[in-house]
Amino acid sequence: MANLMTMMNMNQCGSKPAWLQALMADTFFGTCLLHENRRKSEKNVFCLHCCLSICPHCLPSHRSHPLLQVRRYVYHDVIRLGDLEKLIDCSHIQPYTINGAKVIFLNYRPQSRPCKAGSSTNACFTCDRILQEPFHFCSLSCKVDHMVYQGEDLYSILHRFDESDFSYSQFEGLRVDGLEGMEEDGQITPNSVVEDSSQQFNKSSSCSSINDSAPTNVSSGTHIFKRKNKGTDFLPAGIVLSLSSRRKGAPQRAPLS
Repeated sequence: MANLMTMMNMNQCGSKPAWLQALMADTFFGTCLLHENRRKSEKNVFCLHCCLSICPHCLPSHRSHPLLQVRRYVYHDVIRLGDLEKLIDCSHIQPYTINGAKVIFLNYRPQSRPCKAGSSTNACFTCDRILQEPFHFCSLSCKVDHMVYQGEDLYSILHRFDESDFSYSQFEGLRVDGLEGMEEDGQITPNSVVEDSSQQFNKSSSCSSINDSAPTNVSSGTHIFKRKNKGTDFLPAGIVLSLSSRRKGAPQRAPLS
């Protein structure tokens, strides 16, 4: 199968609904220019009415608009399947389960070794990424681009949605300053990162949006502190005491011959 990504040298913007085109083209998790001096100013919400990405501080200005939360997994934008399928038909797109929630990748992900043409392996119709049966696409954009290339009507897969499902109320009660994430409940999680359960204890390989300076819990009552303050390392009191009380033993000399 020829890679469709190399065959689409045409302007498709006019063939896509405005909100869908903007959703796939926007850049999420960058700093909001309107609130760049405030904490938690990453753009992780998409306004379906204004067709742009906003940060949590922008939410009150979009109180009456339908709002879609975007999350991040391994440097790529994902949307919960339960949210996205209310807007558009997600059939044949392979979902991924992360922390018990099914998500859909928003855009095509580059790969170093694509599936070879003519292989019997099931692969994405657009980018040749290997997939599980019976799925045909690895992301929303791959399905949309394939339909546009085939001359199919995108409006046939759009759904009339209830704006109450994307209302401002889903973000109410969120404290942006001093935010502590509310996981798996439709609220914004810390930095809107959905982590793989296999990576929960491997913070060095997690997304760049995770704050590496925060203390990591290892066991109850035990912390590893990574933050340095004015060049001073912070260690638990017990460790400092044990280091200061350590004494060297008397030197041992070999007996005289």
